[in-house]
Amino acid sequence: MAKHRLETPNRGSKAAKKAVIAGSITLGSLAAAGAGPALAAPVHTPLGTFEMPALPGDEKAPKAKPVAKAPAATVEIPNLGQFTVPGVDQNQIPQQFRPNGGGIKNFGRPQLSVGEKAVKAAESKIGSPYSYGAAGPNAFDCSGLVYWSYKQAGKTIPRDSYGQLGGGRPVSLAEAKPGDVMIFNGGGHAGIYVGNGMFVHSSTYGVPVKRDAVKEWQLTGIRRY
Repeated sequence: MAKHRLETPNRGSKAAKKAVIAGSITLGSLAAAGAGPALAAPVHTPLGTFEMPALPGDEKAPKAKPVAKAPAATVEIPNLGQFTVPGVDQNQIPQQFRPNGGGIKNFGRPQLSVGEKAVKAAESKIGSPYSYGAAGPNAFDCSGLVYWSYKQAGKTIPRDSYGQLGGGRPVSLAEAKPGDVMIFNGGGHAGIYVGNGMFVHSSTYGVPVKRDAVKEWQLTGIRRY
């Protein structure tokens, strides 16, 4: 009888351990069926320590921290295209290298001076008719063409040829650059120097805006604005 009593607790212990293990397996199966990977937590029992998976919806279970997305910036290189640079924030990219950054279109190109812009404006009106007192945009007198061209370049200069002769600063013919204002006939006529000994002007009725050689006219002075 004594031997029988000693064996009874042993059988109960084994049965209890099997039940706990079976329960752990069942809980693990339930966790695996959840929406995401279950996190295991240690559970202490009289029979030992077991890892018990966290059940779905258990707010006390530790949650994995979200991984921060590494920064990346897009740059645009002229004639090559756009590239992604990892580890750099977009705000660190200079404006001229950002896609549609504005400055990218003129990257590597020299900026035009006010005088050069005035030349482009004047040349755009070659063929327009002469009209006394007119300052564009469709017809011009001599000083009106000079005045209008500088206006397009963002600079306001005197309207008449005598005022244009009195403004700016004087330069010699040898120093002349495109955009310099040329005054002829003692102050009565004006044009814009375009380089290579040529200037653009609106001379008289019946003669449209055109280029002419400086040497063909009586030069009075050159002014740079």
